[in-house]
Parts: sequence; structure tokens; C-alpha cells
Amino acid sequence: MRQATTMLSFDTRRQGLVDITDRIIDWVEAQAMGEGLLTLFCRHTSASLLIQENAAPDVRSDLEAWFSRIAPEDPAAYDHDDEGPDDMPAHIRTALTQVQLAIPVISGRLALGTWQGIYLFEHRRRPHRREIALHLIGE
Repeated sequence: MRQATTMLSFDTRRQGLVDITDRIIDWVEAQAMGEGLLTLFCRHTSASLLIQENAAPDVRSDLEAWFSRIAPEDPAAYDHDDEGPDDMPAHIRTALTQVQLAIPVISGRLALGTWQGIYLFEHRRRPHRREIALHLIGE
């Protein structure tokens, strides 16, 4: 059994879903493991990870709009606003999604479905540098 770890950084420009699939695939393939399990962990409380539709852009824009409705930037609704009106809504959106993913590796490839991609979901309006820890265990 072998293990490999790394930290990948991603620069976001705005709120929304950022497709990080290709960089993840490239790293996994470089490890040359036939079978295993990849764990991804987002090291932030105002960004999250999703596996989602990667073909139709409307899916991403609909998800972004839905999260804006369920966790609106309403200064009267929250006490926590240390970093601005998008601060607490970002934490709520992260709590409703996830900061960790586990994806099987089968025959050296991520076992993603045909229309699945891996997304970093930025919940803040301003640009950020986000770090994702990757851990692959297998053989």
C-alpha cells in the first residue's frame, strides 16, 4: 500500500463554481496508482467542494442562484460580518455543502461519471487563493 499527498492552490475571481477537475486528474495520474481512494479537503470555512454536472453551464448558474436565495447577503439577518456582508452567508453555504470529497481510483483513473466534474465552490465575492489538500492511498 502506498500513499501520496499534496497541496494544490487555486485562485478564485468571484463567487461561483470553479472547475478543478483537470488539475486533480493530472496529479492522480502522475502518482501511477492502479487502485485506491483519493480524499480532497478544502482548508477554508467560506469555500467548499462539490461533484457536479460538467457539461451544461446552466447547472452551475442555477446552483449559484439557488445558494444566493437560501443564504442571502442581508446585513440585517446576521450578527457575524467581520469581513463584509458576504461573510456569514459564505459560512452558511459551506455548512450546507462539504469541505471533503472521497473518490475511488479504479484502473488508474478517478471513478467519476461521464458528466461529473470536481468543483471548488467559492462563496465570497472577492478573489481568494484557496488550498485543497489531496491524499491518495492505494497501490
